[in-house]
Amino acid sequence: MSATFLITRHEWRRLVVQPFAWTLAAVVVALVAWQFLLALQGFLDLAPKLGGLKDAPGVTDLVAIPLLRSFGNLLVLLVPLVTMRAFAGERRAQTLPLLLASGAGNVRIVLGKYLGALGFVFVLIALVVLMPITLGFGTALDLGKIAAATLGLALFAAALTAIGLVCSAWAVQPALAAAAALALTSLLAVVDAGARLQGISNSGINYLALPTHLEPFFRGLVGGVDIVYFLLIVGVALALATRQLDALRTRPD
Repeated sequence: MSATFLITRHEWRRLVVQPFAWTLAAVVVALVAWQFLLALQGFLDLAPKLGGLKDAPGVTDLVAIPLLRSFGNLLVLLVPLVTMRAFAGERRAQTLPLLLASGAGNVRIVLGKYLGALGFVFVLIALVVLMPITLGFGTALDLGKIAAATLGLALFAAALTAIGLVCSAWAVQPALAAAAALALTSLLAVVDAGARLQGISNSGINYLALPTHLEPFFRGLVGGVDIVYFLLIVGVALALATRQLDALRTRPD
């Protein structure tokens, strides 16, 4: 059994046995479910008027996609709370030296922590996506558009988890790790705000912004450039986390 798999399983178990993780998941699912019911009620109230319109938007555009887009915004706050204890919690509990001395290697440790946290986030994404999918029993859904949006959320979550992990490797306290991850992801979300105010929407600074690459997925557009962007963030963040672990081996706190 590989060291990466063992660390992944340990990280997953560490998350699922914590009351904090269950409470966080329950609050998120309840909040999204309430929003889903409100959106569905709004659609039912609007449906008689939409019936007489040509090419009127359906439940996918008016309920499913707005719900998934809103959940994407929620992930910016959620993921740092999931990842903040990955390394910072180990340092606070003084168990990180034991993990580093396990012989697993920095890369395997980072990958194991990353996959464990990402698996938990993916479960939450699956629970949220299932809400609009259930509408398929009573109406027609654009499953292709929902699949594209789900892929976008998965890539977005993968990037946020990697950012949260590197912040946890840098920070001494979990709260500081969560704050740093939130600040960094917020910066990436609004880095192009000034350019957009000037009417610039296709420049290099726009390319750096997270929403620039997430929004096309909600429109049903899956582009290679957007996939590469998220994968680059994951690769760079995990490389930085690995480098930080190497520094901690030679300069333990």
